Amino acid sequence: MTEYGRYAKAGATRLASGSGLTIGLALIAGFALAALFADFLAPYDYRQQNRKFPNAPPSAVHWRDETGQWRSPFVYASHLSDPLTRSYEENRRRRYSIALFTSGYRYRLFGFIPLDRHIFGLRPEDKEEFGEAPKDSDAQQVRIHLLGTDHLGRDRLSRLLIAARFSLLLAPVSTLLAGALGVFLGALAGYSPRWLDSIISRTVDLVLAMPTLVLVLAVRAVFPIELPAGSAALLLIGCLVALGWAEMARLVRGVVCDLKQRDFVAAAASLGLTQARILGRHILPSAAPYIAAQLCLMFPAFLLAETTLSFLGAGLQEPEASWGTMLAAAADLTELERESSWPLLAPAAAVVLLTAAFRLLGRELERRI
Repeated sequence: MTEYGRYAKAGATRLASGSGLTIGLALIAGFALAALFADFLAPYDYRQQNRKFPNAPPSAVHWRDETGQWRSPFVYASHLSDPLTRSYEENRRRRYSIALFTSGYRYRLFGFIPLDRHIFGLRPEDKEEFGEAPKDSDAQQVRIHLLGTDHLGRDRLSRLLIAARFSLLLAPVSTLLAGALGVFLGALAGYSPRWLDSIISRTVDLVLAMPTLVLVLAVRAVFPIELPAGSAALLLIGCLVALGWAEMARLVRGVVCDLKQRDFVAAAASLGLTQARILGRHILPSAAPYIAAQLCLMFPAFLLAETTLSFLGAGLQEPEASWGTMLAAAADLTELERESSWPLLAPAAAVVLLTAAFRLLGRELERRI
């Protein structure tokens, strides 16, 4: 390979790694913002049912009217034409414009700021521009569902956004707590007498050998089926932390055992520093890149675990929204309903994208170690 070819390959590698890091961080930031402003981004209350529109397809957004003239984006009123096949038809005589920052259900932004504004909705003052204008009660029934509705007529987009808030709260908290416990026990095992190292190492082997999903389901079966969202989250966090710290502990133990043989540790010991100070000020900071890379691998695992448990009915319960419960509801639909409802895969796509983002971030950290 020529010198130019080597430089080109090195440049392409740096560009690819930089792009992967940028994409990963951008996806993570996007999901975090969506979860933080979920109520503002959600057009409707995620628990509100509308039995007149079960399993409705995504609303068709139009830019041209019946005469072919360009207009601001709008939707037509629709109705369930065939309850047996769940077919919907548009009423071309009723047109509603899409507006930004519309008023809707009340919520508390960040938990304490009362608001009723949402990023988009239908303009309530829009009336029919030809023929008989719709009644106000009819106008209130017209909604825009960009991802359609579920079997109870609840807006899927609103539920998807609120579900992101639950998943992006539970998975990071579980990851940080399990990571902290693993770092503590792994560092203790790698920088302690042989007998204590043996006890911790055998405990790690025992935890890793346990069937995690079966144990979590068994623990969940002890508690009542109907649990509040907060209690269910605490239960899942406790189970994930109790069973998810072992891999981090094994990694940290190996890194500490390697680092404590380095010259800088011997130099610190010769200066009279205590073992706790050497471990906390010299060894663990040197192990930080390995710990960060392992955390990026633990987060997707915990996210998938939470989604799986909710899918199996052991996590968050209806009417609360999580990606797992949304996928479970999709699995109960008939084959005909699944064929006409591609947005059913939206929760799965969100899980895949978030998992890929952390994989990209973890891969970049591993490359830089």
